[in-house]
Amino acid sequence: MAIISYKDLGLVNTRDMFAKAIKGGYAIPAYNFNNMEQMQAIIQACVETKSPVILQVSKGARAYADKYILRNMARGAVEYAHELGCDIPIVLHLDHGPNFEVAKDCIDNGFSSVMIDGSALPYDENVALTKQVVDYAHQYDVTVEAELGVLGGVEDEVSAEESKYTKPEEVVDFTSKTGCDSLAISIGTSHGRCKFTPAQCTRTADGVLIPPPLAFNVLEEIEKKLPGFPIVLHGSSSVPVQYVKIIEQYGGKIPDSVGIPEEQLRKAAKSAVCKINIDSDGRLAMTAAVRKFLAENPEAFDPRQFLSAARDEAKKMYMHKNIEVLGSAGHALD
Repeated sequence: MAIISYKDLGLVNTRDMFAKAIKGGYAIPAYNFNNMEQMQAIIQACVETKSPVILQVSKGARAYADKYILRNMARGAVEYAHELGCDIPIVLHLDHGPNFEVAKDCIDNGFSSVMIDGSALPYDENVALTKQVVDYAHQYDVTVEAELGVLGGVEDEVSAEESKYTKPEEVVDFTSKTGCDSLAISIGTSHGRCKFTPAQCTRTADGVLIPPPLAFNVLEEIEKKLPGFPIVLHGSSSVPVQYVKIIEQYGGKIPDSVGIPEEQLRKAAKSAVCKINIDSDGRLAMTAAVRKFLAENPEAFDPRQFLSAARDEAKKMYMHKNIEVLGSAGHALD
């Protein structure tokens, strides 16, 4: 099978993108997508805010939408941004690649960046797996994200019962042995909409759960040991209360939903953290819009109507993230 180069699709890798983000004190949005409406919302939001963007594809997305469709949707995203009037840099990234075979398949099929997640393996096995992916990816100028430390939570077939902070004393050895281009670390973020248990949080008078702060001391130690090296935060959705309330108002049941406060993400984005992953917030925004639309329009049966509402709400949320949280707005043409 012929290898498809991401460059022929109009995509870019993360190397220059991350260098500019670290220098500029902002983070690149890494938004997961599974379908056309999500892709449209992401590209519209990033064009209108002039933000670079990473389109992320998980194992679950590949199973749901088909890897060839997703690759061509990314090609379409590049052309769509051009038609909308701004050639923003776009990366197509594998999120949480489980093994070498999946990472290789993505590299061979037009991905410009891959993550290999060996974080649950013993340290030496994580090093060996990551280096195997790096050695292959760099032949095609594809960038590689690795993970050290374990995030708790469950999201899209990625799960761990408990988190384990990244050990700063390991990061120099790990990055030098593997040659990875960026490193996902664990400092208290978590996968899914329930990033913390109620027992870990404080509860306000009106019932809102306030999570514990991120371990910025760990991040600072890692920055000291790896000055200027691109750091990634996974599990960084904020789980907006307004979307949770709308979903529950219109029949949903998602109790004890709690995310990462946006002010903590903004603080992280001003550091060496140059990529922040957001998935659950997109799901919540779209689901809230769909539930509300169908409840208020019981006669509706055309999917274009409620999916349009979902796309519009997601776009608003992505624009907010780019402008107010990640600081990436205005940096597409740096």
